[in-house]
Amino acid sequence: MKYSFRNDYSEMAHPKVLEALSAIGSNQFGGYGLDEFSNKAADIIKATISANDADVHFISGGTQANLVVIASSLRPHEAVISIESGHVFEHETGAIEATGHKICTVKGLGGKVTVSEIEELVASHNSEHTVYPRMVYISHTTECGTIHSKAELSGISKCCRDNNLYLFLDGARLGAAINSPYSDMSYTDIAALTDVFTIGGTKNGALFGEAIVICADELKRDFRFALKQRGAMLAKGAALGLQFDALLKDGLYDELAQHSNAMALQIAEGIKKEGYDFLYPPQTNLIIPIFPTAVADKLHQLYGFNNWETRGNSTAVRIVTSWATPQSIAKEFIADLAAT
Repeated sequence: MKYSFRNDYSEMAHPKVLEALSAIGSNQFGGYGLDEFSNKAADIIKATISANDADVHFISGGTQANLVVIASSLRPHEAVISIESGHVFEHETGAIEATGHKICTVKGLGGKVTVSEIEELVASHNSEHTVYPRMVYISHTTECGTIHSKAELSGISKCCRDNNLYLFLDGARLGAAINSPYSDMSYTDIAALTDVFTIGGTKNGALFGEAIVICADELKRDFRFALKQRGAMLAKGAALGLQFDALLKDGLYDELAQHSNAMALQIAEGIKKEGYDFLYPPQTNLIIPIFPTAVADKLHQLYGFNNWETRGNSTAVRIVTSWATPQSIAKEFIADLAAT
């Protein structure tokens, strides 16, 4: 097999991240995220999002970030709204439900929840005999590889505020979303329109790690207690701060995301030239082309990727590029597709 397009975290970490971790050696540092490296990385994030009063916490992974944020934000009878393809609903083994919170699902459109769906769901949960919707969960980039426009996110944000809902944005692939050539949003926009969001490192050059950014004051209280209780407070939290410092301080984070997107969109252009369509418009490093099943089967013999869904004699497949995907591999995939 030539190359795996199954995900964007198969490579260990960018060399500058590994160098930063190695350089600290036997030097001593503060524990549990109260160290100079984490503080420095948090300050960079606050400056980037133009929100000096935001709280920033670094933890190991995306599922844990989603679990801690949702569990700490909601009272026992409160629920979170997510689309059916949302990561918290489909790919986290019931982690949210295990904290005692129901996920109320809607179908969404293009991987994105709509304002009308939120309003309809809130209206249908109108008594003490149902759970009380209190938070909307969205992903940016979505699980379909699509992104929200500023108008879309502004509409969702206004709907949430009008209906007393928190808005939580899962940014496991936030770098890809912000740096998409189709994006009209900045990190500052994300902070202004959401109550809490994450910045993913695992899928953009880090060894591991996500940053939780809390903008709403009511969600900041006792959050470190929630981190500790959920096993999310690392004694060697400096390892997280160091990685984010290495990724953020010289623009490396955005540079890696731009490369990741460019490789996927180069492949998408080649796929279009061969006459094939997409289940969703290619916008980031995650694309979902539709091939005749026979073509998909032949490509499976050469490359690693996941099938998304089958429709008659066609199969939609998920192709994900990373910060480390060589341009030569993108060209090879297009050539191999043309030869099938």
